[in-house]
Amino acid sequence: MGRGKFKAKPTGQRHFSTPEEMLAEAEYREEEESEECGQESGEESDGETEQKHKVTQGIIEINNPNRVKPKNLKARDADTGKTNELSRREREELEKQRAHERYIRLQEQGKTEQARKDLERLSLTRQQREEAARKREEEKAAREQKKVEARK
Repeated sequence: MGRGKFKAKPTGQRHFSTPEEMLAEAEYREEEESEECGQESGEESDGETEQKHKVTQGIIEINNPNRVKPKNLKARDADTGKTNELSRREREELEKQRAHERYIRLQEQGKTEQARKDLERLSLTRQQREEAARKREEEKAAREQKKVEARK
């Protein structure tokens, strides 16, 4: 069995299950479970076994530390009597949003320092543009007058 300079690993090759094998195994397990339930039926009724499963599921769900609690509550599920306690980060985020909205509102009204500077700059550019337009019209009128004089 010499296949080169390295020895073969003693672990062997991996074996992957085919879908048919998985189905056959699932059927086999179902048969075993049905046989076990048949043996237990003499001792306990089916309702009692179902209750046991439900009880253990509740315990598992409650004690599972990785379980994510639903954040979105429906209106009927919300507790209206409970006060809404926010974490520090959530509180700071809300304060930041409110401050930003207040600043935007003041800026729209022109009450902030930045808004005043912007309005001054805007009025200055408007004046400059009006002056430039006036000069252009004066130059155009002067050119027209020169053309009229040249024709005479």
